[in-house]
Amino acid sequence: MQRRVGLWVSSLLIFSSPVFAKDYVVKYKNSGDKSLRSAYHVLDTHEKGRLLKISISEKSKEAEAARLARLMADPNVEYVVENFRVHRFEVPPTIETLREQWALTKINAEKAWQLTGNKGSRTIKVAVIDTGIDYNHESLKPNMIKGYNFRDNNDDPMDKTSDKNPGHGTHCAGIIGASGKIENGTSGMAQDVSLMPVRFLGEDGSGDLMGGVKSIDYAIEQGAQVISASWGAAVARSQATPLIEAVERADKAGVIFVAAAANDGKNNDSTDMFPANAGFPNTITVAASGPQDEKPSWSNFGRKTVHLASPGLKIMSTLPQQKYGDLSGTSMATPLVAGLVAFLKAQDPSLTGAEVRALLQTTGVKASIETACDCRIDAGAATEALLNKAVFLVPAAATIAPGENVVMKLKNADGAVKFASANTAVATVDVGGAVTAVATGDTTISATDAKGRTSTSLTISVKEGGDDNGGGGGGGGECPLPDPAMCDLLCLFDPTLAWCSGL
Repeated sequence: MQRRVGLWVSSLLIFSSPVFAKDYVVKYKNSGDKSLRSAYHVLDTHEKGRLLKISISEKSKEAEAARLARLMADPNVEYVVENFRVHRFEVPPTIETLREQWALTKINAEKAWQLTGNKGSRTIKVAVIDTGIDYNHESLKPNMIKGYNFRDNNDDPMDKTSDKNPGHGTHCAGIIGASGKIENGTSGMAQDVSLMPVRFLGEDGSGDLMGGVKSIDYAIEQGAQVISASWGAAVARSQATPLIEAVERADKAGVIFVAAAANDGKNNDSTDMFPANAGFPNTITVAASGPQDEKPSWSNFGRKTVHLASPGLKIMSTLPQQKYGDLSGTSMATPLVAGLVAFLKAQDPSLTGAEVRALLQTTGVKASIETACDCRIDAGAATEALLNKAVFLVPAAATIAPGENVVMKLKNADGAVKFASANTAVATVDVGGAVTAVATGDTTISATDAKGRTSTSLTISVKEGGDDNGGGGGGGGECPLPDPAMCDLLCLFDPTLAWCSGL
């Protein structure tokens, strides 16, 4: 029997804790929460996702497995996963006194601002789901709007610092939308934007599954157009189901979800990482780049699951208590992309997540960093293409399995569009833009509109393993727990469980 288990990294980035070993997240059916509330110790609830966080306390692992098996067999239960912790994706900080912001220069932010004559719009709301934000910071205060604190369940999302949190959420917020109007301060990519602080990570930089899910749904309900998520955990897709479903709700609501790829130098194509690997059309997963467009050794990557790169090494931004300093990580690369997305949405509010991702990929500068576009964002080029209504394919790149397909559209096309595949032995394309994978290999798709304007996709890769534009669900027949021994014990009590065949 094959089984995928969660990969926990014992470092600053991602870790598990025995405190949560007996806490579980249960998705109930319809009104099934009533019977569950009476039978179990409920720690937390989330009606939007039909979720309960419960505690199971037994004297032995066998007794715990027996009770879990009964819970999973309950007709009121859709699924059960073990609760897990997520952590911010930031490498140890170094504080400098200079306010040099090489990243904005590198991505041609000034050109983008000059082309539009503006630096964003406060009609665009970006939810910074993180450790909170110092909403009194001189460079952030003009752009702050109401938020919430799911860590302490109150309406004060202040960023609380410690030796483990230098002000992670405040730093991310400044990269997105510092006002640029304070002498010796810093500027965000979108100086005019509305920053929504949503806190679920604590002073130690960590938070749990339920808090992350609640934060995403709050941002959706409060009208955020963009979510910036510089955190995650290396857990199996089956265990991350509640988080994946929350990202899917964001996708259905038209909210663009920008996520950090993580900082353990691994290939996300072969390492489960969530929410980075959720894989919906609205998601943009970000690797980090350095001043020479190099990949820092710690940045995760992946041609299938990581969409593009963005500056993330020694990024100067805001810190709590009127301070400034630089931090590094995919945590810093992600809000720069979120800020650029907010800036572009200010110019064209109709842009979807799939469209803005394709725009950033097709206008990006080539970089030696393995992502879907092998590129680093260029704000100036993206803005110029947007204003000129350049044609580009959506999606711009994809990885699909033999027999699978992906439908491509030519954005800004005028009249009928003709599609062609550069290698029909790898993939074919029909008159409607449906690309069907034939055999493993690489190809590109070109599209020409009635005016003769042509755009060619980035690499369309056909590999065993499937399409990265899907997502959601419970991970098929995988055990939703990270402990293989517990999974095997559950099969002794209930051999009908999906992952028990073959034992």
